[in-house]
Amino acid sequence: MDSKNQILFILNILMILTLISYSVYGIDDNLSSQSSQTAQAKYPGLFSSALRLAIYDSMPSSELMARGNLKITQKQLDDEIKKSPIGLREQYKNNQFFVLEQMAISQLLASEAKVWAESKKINTKTLKESELINKYLTDMTSKITVSTEEANWFFNSNPEMFGGVKFAEIESQLKNYLLNNKKQEFTEAYINDMGKRMTIKVNDSWAKLQYAKALDNPVEKALRSGKPSFINFGATGCIPCEMMAPIREEIKKEYAGKLNVEFINVRENQIMGSRYGISSIPTQVFYDKDGKEVYRHTGFWAKEKVVEKISELGVKK
Repeated sequence: MDSKNQILFILNILMILTLISYSVYGIDDNLSSQSSQTAQAKYPGLFSSALRLAIYDSMPSSELMARGNLKITQKQLDDEIKKSPIGLREQYKNNQFFVLEQMAISQLLASEAKVWAESKKINTKTLKESELINKYLTDMTSKITVSTEEANWFFNSNPEMFGGVKFAEIESQLKNYLLNNKKQEFTEAYINDMGKRMTIKVNDSWAKLQYAKALDNPVEKALRSGKPSFINFGATGCIPCEMMAPIREEIKKEYAGKLNVEFINVRENQIMGSRYGISSIPTQVFYDKDGKEVYRHTGFWAKEKVVEKISELGVKK
């Protein structure tokens, strides 16, 4: 492969990989003292983003979430589900908590963006809500940068990604990739911490019913089994995913009774992919015996690498 084609190949890899620095379902050790009454503490894993620090409260049965005058009702949620593609509608019905959180993110960000726009004297009359939110987030991340030292460190720390291409040949593209990741991580953290900036309430009775549904899937059952878990997210028709299939089956046989091994087809179950933060496939996620994510890798992974990570979990054949 010549140098030009190597660079194009690497750029394609960079486009599909996403750095995820923490578990979607892991409990943040730095939560405020209010965490004992938050959504994350009472029903761990039900919400993973904007509502993870919401407070459960008794509310009218028609109201699901409230923040001041901002409310989301069951009717609004049902209407949102009806707008979804027919193929996904049943998944959304069975994962209403996920839909509620996505609606909450949009509405809560929009309310903050309007306050920001007023402070900046920006005319919002001609802007769609999504455009306003985008301007707001763009402004917040405008000062984030990536230095040559950071890019060079990443380059030297991941030699297998670059196949002999020199740093100077890809420095600019690599900086853009890392910059986008930094901005994405900032935005995710900002959204995840909404409950620290504002009081958000969720209907406790409704959430209790949803929690039972949230636990009824292979991943959650594995995480609550008391054994370490290796979860492979992928899809049929994806070449690297299919390359992982025989490796996964061998691992399942070799570690039977000692390690949970599950495959989630994210094309057939898109909600599961979103819930567990899967943006590229295949992705391999490793959890300890307490159900805490300890590592994830995106892309094809050789069996020896998988076994090495399993050994780090303390699991022996």
